[in-house]
Amino acid sequence: MDIVRIFDTTLRDGEQSPGCSMTVPEKVRMARQLESLGVDVIEGGFPIASRGDLEGMRAVAREIRGCTVAALARSRRDDIDAALDALSGAAHPRLHTFLATSDLHLHHKLRMTREEALDSISTNVRYARERCAEVEFSAEDAIRSDIDFLCEAVSWAVRAGATIINLPDTVGYAVPEEYAAMFHRVIEYLDGADGITLSAHCHDDLGLAVANSLAAVRAGARQLELTINGIGERAGNAALEEVAVLLRVRQATLGVTTNIHLDKLYATSRLLTEITGVPVAPNKAVVGANAFAHEAGIHQDGILKNPLTYEIISPEAVGVPKRQLVLGKHSGRNALRAALVEIGYAPTPEELDECYQRVSALADKSKHIHNRDLLTIAHQVLRKRGTPSAVAAE
Repeated sequence: MDIVRIFDTTLRDGEQSPGCSMTVPEKVRMARQLESLGVDVIEGGFPIASRGDLEGMRAVAREIRGCTVAALARSRRDDIDAALDALSGAAHPRLHTFLATSDLHLHHKLRMTREEALDSISTNVRYARERCAEVEFSAEDAIRSDIDFLCEAVSWAVRAGATIINLPDTVGYAVPEEYAAMFHRVIEYLDGADGITLSAHCHDDLGLAVANSLAAVRAGARQLELTINGIGERAGNAALEEVAVLLRVRQATLGVTTNIHLDKLYATSRLLTEITGVPVAPNKAVVGANAFAHEAGIHQDGILKNPLTYEIISPEAVGVPKRQLVLGKHSGRNALRAALVEIGYAPTPEELDECYQRVSALADKSKHIHNRDLLTIAHQVLRKRGTPSAVAAE
């Protein structure tokens, strides 16, 4: 089965999110967790950006021995030199250099002609390859580039020594069909891209980052550039935890796998939240507080009978301690019975019915039913009836 390599850019693109800046020790701590998670590549930073980024990149490169460590550089010699300096202590270094290929970026941002861009790509990729065994080239704003020029730029990078070619949707503009078509066209232009790894890097401006990443895999990409919790510029990147679980759950259909240890996903997400102070939304897939929480009575009944009825993967599989059957105005009697048993009560059908009526009435007034509320109701109902079926939690 083909392996899709996971390139984690939480420490570089992710850190560029407002409020997500990390100190050097925090970067190292996060890098260790990413290594244990099983990512194939950790992009540790953009060394030319600041002294702090350079030091953070150096520290990550020295610390991580079990996977590749990449440093980002523009297609400029001083950038590449800074990245090479930062990577000097890495066991498995990768120089990741980029240049925009869309006419919009070339004309308005870089003030560069297509010919000048090709020369820069060739010169600087070759310079990097002579000094680093592994070079990745990214065609910034690939999806909005003229496809013929994109193919030409990529071929120049390959001839200069790049063995990983990244075709990013830099501004989250693509839809899956056109993103896949771009990969098909580039692979065809490179005569099958033998010996070259095609990579995807998708932003979430239109909410399609994960869908576009999947489209890229189906079109032949075998590296995905992702971040924990989907953090990153603007609306963020494709979320590593979502993509990893997607590829596992639909493995039989997609025919690919990853090296990610799914049971470490939740802990990795929580660590990033602890470091940055930026929480994930409750309804966030895989790691959100509600990802394995069920309030609707029909769903709760199904979960109690067979979790597969409403969960496509178990919470334990991704490191979540347990699912939650939330008591609220939509809850059913079976979930209430399970909750009462969990806190030490064995209600009769009549007692369960009265508890249910009281819980429903309280839920109409309050957003949450807490254990203390349930304990109070259970004590009132079972004590009033004086039933011997009550088993005190104490």
